[in-house]
Amino acid sequence: MKLHATTIVGLIHNGQAALAGDGQVTFDETVMKTKAVKIRKLYDGKILAGFAGTVADAMTLYDLLDKKIDEHSGNLPRAAVELAKEWRTDRSLQRLEAVIAVTDKEHIFLISGNGEVIEPDDGLISIGSGGSYALAAARALMYANPKLTADKIVTKALEIAADICIYTNKNIKVESLK
Repeated sequence: MKLHATTIVGLIHNGQAALAGDGQVTFDETVMKTKAVKIRKLYDGKILAGFAGTVADAMTLYDLLDKKIDEHSGNLPRAAVELAKEWRTDRSLQRLEAVIAVTDKEHIFLISGNGEVIEPDDGLISIGSGGSYALAAARALMYANPKLTADKIVTKALEIAADICIYTNKNIKVESLK
């Protein structure tokens, strides 16, 4: 069975950061859960993180990311690089199957197990099964109506992705930093 677990989209826009995730977890063509929460606040609510991939692996990575953020006093870029380095070099972590999207009010990153730490040029990121659809929708919304708030953009982008991707639903959880 192939797990299709999520769509996450996030952005930094007009002084606000927002991250949204859908609630669907699917095994092959069967919806197993519709209200999963894949977004969480870290570092006293100053950092948002969302995952795509295996849940147990993502929880392990959340804990490790949280530790790295504390070690680096909330410096998200440094914590992201240190997480990616450890994830890539630690044999036990190399088997983890997840990707993390993480943001504070100034930086947004995709962090993967192969050592990637990507900070997009336009402050917009997405991961997961419907990630490409959500990314395209968010980008179009952001440029078509620059006055929209970040949380409204990510919400509408996920709704659009859910209309296209069978592995994404409209049980959307949004967290924002203002």
